[in-house]
Amino acid sequence: MKPALSVIFFTVSSGAGLGLAIWLLLAQLGLPLGGEAVQPDALRWGAVLAVLAVTAGLLSSTQHLANPRNAWRALARFRSSWLSREAVLALAWYPLAALHGWLSAHGAGSAQLTAIALLVLSLAIVVCTAMIYASLKTVPRWRTWHTPVAYVLHALTSGGLIFLALQAWHAQSAQVAASARGSVLLLVLLVLAAVVKLAWYAKFSARVTATLNQAIGVPESAPRGIVQGRVRLLDAGHTHGTFLTHEFGFQLAREQAGRLRALMFVLIAVVPLVLLWMGGTGVAVLCLAALSLLAGIFIERWLFFAQAEHVVRLYHGQQQV
Repeated sequence: MKPALSVIFFTVSSGAGLGLAIWLLLAQLGLPLGGEAVQPDALRWGAVLAVLAVTAGLLSSTQHLANPRNAWRALARFRSSWLSREAVLALAWYPLAALHGWLSAHGAGSAQLTAIALLVLSLAIVVCTAMIYASLKTVPRWRTWHTPVAYVLHALTSGGLIFLALQAWHAQSAQVAASARGSVLLLVLLVLAAVVKLAWYAKFSARVTATLNQAIGVPESAPRGIVQGRVRLLDAGHTHGTFLTHEFGFQLAREQAGRLRALMFVLIAVVPLVLLWMGGTGVAVLCLAALSLLAGIFIERWLFFAQAEHVVRLYHGQQQV
């Protein structure tokens, strides 16, 4: 499918913002993920950065609409549409975040409850974003458990690295280390994210999910004595490209895909893992790891769309997807 940069930026930016919010809330609830105690300045600036990242992502997503003025219609199908659920939950996230910020600033005991509610809501939005794609039967490479798991892991890893960088930045000394617990957790999440993506490639690298025979109901095998051939399209029904061929007929060269895939794994796994494993705790090292991861996720998301094959391609001459 044709990769849309607005949607790619939306998923990367909002995912990192929501992941950062999750880490901030976990730290506020008493889990020492970034140091012996979470830095108040890191909480404040982290909250601002999380809101900005989520907002930038949501605004970017509207650029993918043919008519942005109809964006409000996304709220009308909450019971049946993951897109609608994502939109409704995202709008509910802002007032809840504002309430939680006010309660936290005034030291109210109920801030613990709003922190838990906001944490669950942040995670739910990430899942809804992933399920928009994982629920599509027409794109077999998306309709798998790998999609929501990868989205959640990438949100948590990108948000976690940003959180540790903020903690180091606001520590009294630039050499103060991020906590071993937070670093180890990030190492585990980074490895899991890479393994899930490798499993996805292993599953679909040589697998045929649908053929033209299946699309029109012709059996792949015939009874004995009956000649069975492969169905071929004789007439595509048009002489020029159409909206469907433009949006769903995107072609990515195998060599280019291989280079981008290798670069992606270096950026999302090798660089961050090496920096964290070698004990990188300075602000510059953590920022470099976060930037590498975000760049890698951007490439991963571009490939996520570019390598997806919609079944409509079967009706425009392609034999299998």
